[in-house]
Amino acid sequence: MEVCRATAFSWTHTISTSLHVSLPLSKFETKRLSVWCASDQNQKANTMTVSITGATGFIGRRLVQRLHADNHSVHVLTRSKSKAELIFPVKEFPGIVIAEEPEWKDSIRGSNGVVNLAGVPISTRWSPEIKKEIKDSRIRVTSKVIDLINDLPDSVRPTVLVSATAVGYYGTSETQVFDEQSPSGNDYLAEVCREWEATALKVNKDVRLALIRIGVVLGKDGGALAKMIPLFMVFAGGPLGSGKQWFSWIHLDDIVNLIYEALSNPSYKGVINGTAPNPVRFAEMCEHLGNVLGRPSWLPVPDFALKVVLGEGASVVLDGQRVLPVKAKELGFTFKYSSVKDALRSIISQ
Repeated sequence: MEVCRATAFSWTHTISTSLHVSLPLSKFETKRLSVWCASDQNQKANTMTVSITGATGFIGRRLVQRLHADNHSVHVLTRSKSKAELIFPVKEFPGIVIAEEPEWKDSIRGSNGVVNLAGVPISTRWSPEIKKEIKDSRIRVTSKVIDLINDLPDSVRPTVLVSATAVGYYGTSETQVFDEQSPSGNDYLAEVCREWEATALKVNKDVRLALIRIGVVLGKDGGALAKMIPLFMVFAGGPLGSGKQWFSWIHLDDIVNLIYEALSNPSYKGVINGTAPNPVRFAEMCEHLGNVLGRPSWLPVPDFALKVVLGEGASVVLDGQRVLPVKAKELGFTFKYSSVKDALRSIISQ
């Protein structure tokens, strides 16, 4: 810009990439002066490139939306480009990169961070084949991502990996309280989680690793709640099973915020429980859900009804565990939804 002779010192402030300053100068003298705003430089420095597996899933879709809204670059690592393009149309997500498996290495190269969410949903009817796929899908994709990260030169290797796991790691109990230091359980889901985490731990030691043990994610468009609500309506809004089982839940917005924070905050490393600070017994959860839906909460949904829909997968909601997010609270993470009542109200009103 041109800075010409002025009779007085003056500032012209603009919220833009530069700050215009008029200064008194000698007669007929002109100079070009540009002062760059530190805030704009910081904004550019804080922009991330993030590669995400499982981006088309329940949590992944919302995470992509959040990152894109904050002007970060997003690389969707998918096995089906056509499916991803339907979920993330270019008109709504300009600049997004959708990469099928042969292109994953190029997408991860130069990314600041990787989020690994891939895996077949567990809130479905389990057959021997599905159980095998539940485990294999998680181990296979995680192993591939780790190999791709580890094979990259230091200069273009991501600095952080946020890898999903689940509270199923702890097994189930009606009496125990679990935190990040608790040992693993001995059932099928605990076995899946142990192998899942062990695979992620093979990442290069210079890469910061955050393992998020995710609870039951509450949201309207997916997860266990989407399958529970129709049953709940048919059976007049009662608890599922005995109602005494613990329900360690988290609102979709909060788990996305936790992953987002783990990407950008170097203090987030190791195991972090992705659950709300106030787990509840299932009967209490169902009472709140009944109130929100306007359904009486008196007639229990029998075990057999849920098992008809979910088979062995019904154990996800018929058996539970009381898990506390000790690490997240120590790190100062702020939960938007600490009570299941508020979480359910926000979801059903959407």
